[in-house]
Amino acid sequence: MPKDLEAATVNDFMDKLEHPMKREIEALRGIVRGADARLAEGIKWNAPSYSLVGEDRFTFNLQGKGMIRLIFHAGAKKNNLNIREALGEDPSRLLEWAADDRAIVKLVSMNDVREKEDELTSVIRRWLEATC
Repeated sequence: MPKDLEAATVNDFMDKLEHPMKREIEALRGIVRGADARLAEGIKWNAPSYSLVGEDRFTFNLQGKGMIRLIFHAGAKKNNLNIREALGEDPSRLLEWAADDRAIVKLVSMNDVREKEDELTSVIRRWLEATC
């Protein structure tokens, strides 16, 4: 699907979304899209998701109470990548590792999103380097 159609789909999803952290979700969308122009945005698992060259890399999880999560992964299926090792030390301490190829960033407020914007951008770029 062309990028403009993918974005239209996500924009339509967001227009209809009723979520207490909708402003934070929109801000985080902007951060992810701004980190790398090659990312394609779509809807997966009923939330915004981002892929690079057809491979999923980041997906929102909107189910938590009082928080939103951004899931960092290397595709929908388990693989043998050890991204944790490839990234090395995470000075931002944003990533909570769920497995060697999957991590989570939790954000609890607009202030939290804004305070972590630069670190998020950096860790998104590092994740893409490690997985491509």
